[in-house]
Amino acid sequence: MTFRADLHCHTTCSDGTLTPEELIRLAVQTGLQGISITDHDTIAAYDLLKLKESPIPVLPGAEFSAVHKDISIHILAYAFPLQSRIIRSFSDRHLARRIERNEAIYSLLRKHKMPLEEADLLKICKGMPGRPHIAQTMVNKGYVSSVEEAFKKFLGEGKSCYYPGERISVEETLEILQSAGAISVIAHPHLIKQRKIIRQLLEMDFDGIEAYYARFSGNDEKKWVHVAQEKGWIITGGSDFHGEIKPQNPLGSSWVPKETFEILWNHYQRSRKEITSAS
Repeated sequence: MTFRADLHCHTTCSDGTLTPEELIRLAVQTGLQGISITDHDTIAAYDLLKLKESPIPVLPGAEFSAVHKDISIHILAYAFPLQSRIIRSFSDRHLARRIERNEAIYSLLRKHKMPLEEADLLKICKGMPGRPHIAQTMVNKGYVSSVEEAFKKFLGEGKSCYYPGERISVEETLEILQSAGAISVIAHPHLIKQRKIIRQLLEMDFDGIEAYYARFSGNDEKKWVHVAQEKGWIITGGSDFHGEIKPQNPLGSSWVPKETFEILWNHYQRSRKEITSAS
């Protein structure tokens, strides 16, 4: 059996529709031999899991939001010790950022005669609500006909109910992740349309790039694999699984082989030992 590890998955702790335990069960059913839960700006899923009892290895991960030249950039962080105070403090900072941003969005929606209650969002979100949850709640209350319409008319960047909140730079994010012993990877680079931004990111101190993504075509993969090989970076991959809200990205639709997973897993084991000995 070919070893497959999906390194880009989301749970109900951010904007996925499966709990961490449900995700692990599905991974086993799908035939995966490794996985990383990379919820947006949080590692809360790992506090809910009993990792020692997991039937497959679960590599610590998160997908952190950042900006560069006013462009949204997502950074995948891997293989950090879960007890890292640096990572937990950074996640708390993002939580505060999201709370402040959501309150501003609620206020803007009220001005547009589309009031939302926190209780409405908690019906569909067990973690910290994000814009996808707000959009879905707008659909549920009949304000818009679809999530796409909510973003296109109100919640997308530059629209009337958009609010950015605190913007954390790519450079600061990389510095924080490196100090925590994490491996930093550019997430889904194909979504970054500005070539100048890509060129600038490739000059920064990343460790890898997500070359294998969801249902990438072979040609798309080759482009980013070549970039990674030229820079000597780790080549990662994953489905960007969200469950029911992204059915086009089934779990395991993209993955990394055993060699790549072992590089990350061995780094994780070393970082765990270092932080244990330091404490």
